[in-house]
Amino acid sequence: MRKYAVMRRLLILTMTAGTIVADDYVDLVARGNQAFKDGRYREALEQYHLAETELPESPELEYNIAGALHQDGGYEEAVEKYQRALNSTNIDLEAAAHYNLGNTLFRMQDYQNAIQSYQKALEINPDDIDAKYNLELARRMLKEQMQQQEQNQQQEQEQEQQQEQPQEQKQDEQQQQQQQEQQQQQERQDQQQDQKDQPQPQQDEKEMSKEDAERILNALRDDEKEIQQELKRQQVAGDYVGKDW
Repeated sequence: MRKYAVMRRLLILTMTAGTIVADDYVDLVARGNQAFKDGRYREALEQYHLAETELPESPELEYNIAGALHQDGGYEEAVEKYQRALNSTNIDLEAAAHYNLGNTLFRMQDYQNAIQSYQKALEINPDDIDAKYNLELARRMLKEQMQQQEQNQQQEQEQEQQQEQPQEQKQDEQQQQQQQEQQQQQERQDQQQDQKDQPQPQQDEKEMSKEDAERILNALRDDEKEIQQELKRQQVAGDYVGKDW
């Protein structure tokens, strides 16, 4: 898969015609340009910043500083510098600034603004093949980014629902437990009430003492003796034979 097009390295060594440029400025820019070509981007930045003190707010120098910042990973500051470089009256520099600004925004995954920068570069130079390719790539990346954001939002909602669900289940379980306890308590109360309503069995009589038992036994014996004597008298009376007078 083709990567997005490389940065446009428009390294300005001299200023526009009619501008008086100090030798120190030209030397500093030249040193910065050489360091940039060699991949020594921080050294290039140092030279460009020194040149900036000689000629501040130069769109061409702002453009070079932005390029070095981009290569060194200072994307946010590079965006600011490219935007300043857009103040140039040089149409080629303006187109290159829009294009490289799009590349920096692409690196920051700000695809929506990168698309706008590529479109502006194409307005100036409709035949810019790299800008056309990067524009389509940024559109595709923006679409994927939006889809990923939707998936992340959906996952977050599902996780929130999963976290809420155990809490709801816990509340339901607590309610069920309370209902069971109330039901058991009511059953115990009903059982106690039923026991109160039932007739209580009489207590067993106390055991008979030994003296009471002997008295009853003696009384029974006396009764039996009297019965036996009565039976004997009746028998004697029945056996008597005599004359009737």
